[in-house]
Amino acid sequence: MWTFKQSHVAALQKAAESFKQKTGISVKVEAITPDDAFIARVQAAAQTRTMPDVLEVHTNGDDFTFGAAGLLEDLAGKTPWTDRYLPSVAGEGTVTDVYYKQSLEKGAKTAGIKLNQRFSVPLTIGTFGIVYANKERLTAAGVTQPPKTWEDFIGVLDAVRKARPNDGGVSIGFQSPTTGMEWLMQPMAYGKLGKAGFKGLFSNQRDQNWSSPNGRSVLEAYNQVTPYWMPGTQSLTIDDADIAFAQGKSSFDIGGTFTLAFLAQNGMNADNIVTFPVPAPRGGAVPDLSLAPFALTGLSVSATSGNKDGAIKWLDHLAQSDVATQFAKDALDVPPVNMGGDPGAALGPVLGAMIGSFGSGDSAYNPGDTTYRPPSYDAAVVARALMELTPLKKADVPTAGASLTKIIDGYWAGK
Repeated sequence: MWTFKQSHVAALQKAAESFKQKTGISVKVEAITPDDAFIARVQAAAQTRTMPDVLEVHTNGDDFTFGAAGLLEDLAGKTPWTDRYLPSVAGEGTVTDVYYKQSLEKGAKTAGIKLNQRFSVPLTIGTFGIVYANKERLTAAGVTQPPKTWEDFIGVLDAVRKARPNDGGVSIGFQSPTTGMEWLMQPMAYGKLGKAGFKGLFSNQRDQNWSSPNGRSVLEAYNQVTPYWMPGTQSLTIDDADIAFAQGKSSFDIGGTFTLAFLAQNGMNADNIVTFPVPAPRGGAVPDLSLAPFALTGLSVSATSGNKDGAIKWLDHLAQSDVATQFAKDALDVPPVNMGGDPGAALGPVLGAMIGSFGSGDSAYNPGDTTYRPPSYDAAVVARALMELTPLKKADVPTAGASLTKIIDGYWAGK
């Protein structure tokens, strides 16, 4: 088995030990990093017919690209265990109508995939919009409970900053500008306005978009974070921002469920972490705001594997509840398997709290839903305009709203 996630190797090796005891089949796990090197290795192996039996892949991404190239086994009808997964992710890795239509576009890397083919099953799931906080610093500032509203969140930021003026701030990887917009501002906006109101922000309707009262109210709320950004966070990469938190240079870090393992790799003690989802503003349209999970990585079987039966058994093994639970604790990553009503009991408070933030339906912010965006929407361009408001403080709320409106109107007009 090949993986591009070094943080998964030890956890997979432990799962392989129980798999061998159960089936007599040995699994050799090899990590190839970074992602570019992994892709290049797969491409080279495809040419020399030296593919591994199993690959860990980016779900609804590399699995479809590799599948389109004929490198992967079609798993449709061969994975009867998927009822163990959370319903919202049970079908991930399957070619839906949306992905099939995308494959027909000119230059698509997935050209050749067919509707309802399945090229992976979930291994890890997650979402954006998770706030990480230094537990010791929260306690020292008199904060004993995670904030339940946006206003409470701002209050917590203020309390910690007052207690620790030099390192009490928030870090995020603004070098990738979409992080601030999509990981922090958008979940808050969804909670404030609800599904219809949130989508209206990205419309060309002046009574709904960023120049409307709704748009200004969201920008004003988001701008409340401005005093609490870690100095220099506008120039940090995502990894740099996480490392700053792990090293104690910031007291809060904005990321996703996938951030936890990286923090641990960089020396952060998981017992000193409190996590909570970005909360909705008080009196918002979705007071019980939750986050919709999606598959992050999946497991695929090589089309040229000489041991397809064993490979599929390995996928089944990793979806066993006890195996998935142990993998999650060892890898500090969220499993797709349903953990029941008290995930904290099985996985501990940090992973349990993140799973507890998951939801579905209209009460859940779904970062994977981009249907409300205009054609040719460029998230980075829009997010850079938002950065003029915060953290750069070069624009006020009306100016930022007008700028966002102009950019998005241009997309709707096809310019």
